[in-house]
Amino acid sequence: MTRDLPTPSHPLKIGTRGSPLALAQAHETRARLGAAFDLPEEAFEIVVIKTTGDQIIDRPLKEIGGKGLFTREIEQALLTGDIDIAVHSMKDMPVLQPEGLLLDTYLPREDVRDAFVSPSAPSLADLPTGALVGTSSLRRKAQVLVAYPHLEVVEFRGNVQTRLKKLADGVAACTFLAMAGLNRLGRSEVATCAIEPDVMLPAVAQGAIGIERRADDTRAAEMLAAIHHKETGQRLVSERAFLATLDGSCETPIAGLAELNGNTLRLRGEILRPDGSESLTDDQSAPIEDGAELGRAMAAKLLAAAGPGFFDWRS
Repeated sequence: MTRDLPTPSHPLKIGTRGSPLALAQAHETRARLGAAFDLPEEAFEIVVIKTTGDQIIDRPLKEIGGKGLFTREIEQALLTGDIDIAVHSMKDMPVLQPEGLLLDTYLPREDVRDAFVSPSAPSLADLPTGALVGTSSLRRKAQVLVAYPHLEVVEFRGNVQTRLKKLADGVAACTFLAMAGLNRLGRSEVATCAIEPDVMLPAVAQGAIGIERRADDTRAAEMLAAIHHKETGQRLVSERAFLATLDGSCETPIAGLAELNGNTLRLRGEILRPDGSESLTDDQSAPIEDGAELGRAMAAKLLAAAGPGFFDWRS
């Protein structure tokens, strides 16, 4: 039994970004821990930490850094003991953690699909030639240009409210959000439609929440073990091995999705040229326990097929 449980006078400090979605994820984590150990909300303190990615919103992510933009300051607070655990959107997480930190707890995965959002068109296929598609995701940009080369893509960052205002102002004809985020915010009606993975393969780990802790914090380890979702963890092991072998970042358009069927894990992977001129895909299955090796092997296969310079930007 876990000893030294948090109390209102000595709460467990949960670090998070300050966006509505990040706060919703932190609240879900608090609720699950509270239910698992019969603790009141007051036994937890949610600590909002502003990250570089939150502060710089007027430039593409690829110009200011990679996935660490949304995690660096939170992880520093974890290392210094200012917080006890950190709640992350897994699709924002680098594949390597700083020394002294572990990321081994995942909550049940939400809807993995991308949401198509448009005030004027029922789907991507219905957009006219030259229509502006707004997205800050290199993966989504490349996937759109591969499938619909007659469309144009413009930079589009911000939270749900900001993006909806940009659509209303005519900055673009459509944009994309994650169905998982909309569901967690109770805003699923924002989606014009959900895009099936067969049409647009999602980002690696999309829809998953990960909880990071200090490696030597036994109390946090025991508490988090009580809310870890095994199946989500098995899927992410394969997807993140795929990503790690590709050295994926915000500057490389990569998609991947692992799914479980009994004792079998199916992994679909995709890499794309940043300009949307080419896409390479693979689809394989293996026993669940071989998921990580499957991810690494698929990445190696796609890299070999791509050849040098595949991810290089073209002028």
